[in-house]
Amino acid sequence: MLTKGFNKEELKKLYDKDFILWVEENLKLLKDRQFDLVDWEHLLEEIEDMGNRHLDSVISFMAIILEHLYKWENFRENEKMGNGWIRSIGNGRIEILRLFDRYPSLRVKSYNEMEYAWKDAKRRLVKWFKDPENIHLAKKYFGKMPTEKDFPEKCPYTFEQILDYEPWLKGLEDYEG
Repeated sequence: MLTKGFNKEELKKLYDKDFILWVEENLKLLKDRQFDLVDWEHLLEEIEDMGNRHLDSVISFMAIILEHLYKWENFRENEKMGNGWIRSIGNGRIEILRLFDRYPSLRVKSYNEMEYAWKDAKRRLVKWFKDPENIHLAKKYFGKMPTEKDFPEKCPYTFEQILDYEPWLKGLEDYEG
């Protein structure tokens, strides 16, 4: 019998009713080595989700970087426009590298998720054009409100470019100010 009086089936149902209590109960069972009473099905799902949370974070940062790289190269109206995008790209890269430092295997897994990140970036681009202050840009560049189909199907950037491409520095390589 479990600490709160739950049997094994009740513990499984607890997963959907009170997740925190479910965690506490399973943790106690594991600590007490009562392995036969543990809700293994849900526990294994949660362990898998734990690993994916960090990958999801990297994918999210990659999508933001891709969105802002694409905007910088394709929709910048003037030299001042896009400074926030540059900061966002830099911040996203710092976060990605921090995650790679902590969890080195994420680098390979992230590489394999580039197209998923690009799909998310396209959704972000479409949303950006729908913002009232950007509708004039939608008309200028597309003649209509763009959809995901108006952007390249395949990611136009490499994994390495996501991590270090700085198009705003083009032409400054030889500058010795």
